[in-house]
Amino acid sequence: MQGKIAVEEHFRIEETKGSEARYPGSYWAGLSSKLLDVHGARLAEMDRAGIEIAVLSLNSNAVQGIYEVGKAIAVARKANDALAAAVTKRPDRFAALAALPMQDPEAAAAELTRCVRELNFKGALVNGFSQVGAEDTAVYYDVPQYRPFWAEVARLGVPFYLHPRDQLPSRRQAYEGHTYLVGSPWGFADETAIHALRLAGSGLFDECPKLQIVLGHLGERIPYDLWRLDHRLSKVPGRRAKRAMGDYFRRNFHVTTSGHFCTQSLIHAILTLGADRVMFAVDYPFEDHAQACAWFDAVDIAEADRRKIGRDNAVRLFTLG
Repeated sequence: MQGKIAVEEHFRIEETKGSEARYPGSYWAGLSSKLLDVHGARLAEMDRAGIEIAVLSLNSNAVQGIYEVGKAIAVARKANDALAAAVTKRPDRFAALAALPMQDPEAAAAELTRCVRELNFKGALVNGFSQVGAEDTAVYYDVPQYRPFWAEVARLGVPFYLHPRDQLPSRRQAYEGHTYLVGSPWGFADETAIHALRLAGSGLFDECPKLQIVLGHLGERIPYDLWRLDHRLSKVPGRRAKRAMGDYFRRNFHVTTSGHFCTQSLIHAILTLGADRVMFAVDYPFEDHAQACAWFDAVDIAEADRRKIGRDNAVRLFTLG
């Protein structure tokens, strides 16, 4: 399929190296150079793979791992200015999602407003919980101090992409002796799924019914478990949310194919959420353009759904011209 739009594609600035521990040695060096490049090899690969537009966002953990609030605000602004300059050179091929200093909800709302109103960004991508004030802290965005931030996201009418990040070493007891599962093989989905469920269970979408959240990796395993989740939650008290989880995920969430090029998983996401809530993504440079596109172009789904997932849904959600 020509004209695809890939909606979770990453870049970095010098201050956001971020993945050295996860990808040591020469592998990280290769990723790092690809993250820094926007208009060279990346664009050539997009051309070969039939990707017309890449929606770019800052790498993980980046701003969310900076526990000094002032520094987080400064790095987010610098990253967003750099991304805006890169997109301005080729607005026909690239769009942008804002990095946000979620350590300070008011500053995050102000930065998102600046990026949307002044820089023509299409939304935000945030790398999970934020460390705030001290290295060994984790603040999630369902807590009350973030309600004004979410109200501003809804007012701006842009989507919020909740992206994975590394779990803190002090919170990895379940991985002891099995650290190979930390990060992208398992821990990313574990961490992001619980954050998404916290948002849904907190009543956030009752207060902001138009708010739209995007999850990568075909929903971080949530679509597979939605039936059982609601089945068991119907017997458990304590949620502030008024509706079933499945209702929120079909009204307020979208999922992308980033880094999850599995036909069975894609079909399950379509059957669970509907083809209107699935979008194509590669997760470049952590995943390969050629592999992602060869799979998607040949995957056994209806051509109308391929067009929706490959392009039309992204045009609508991110208001791409």
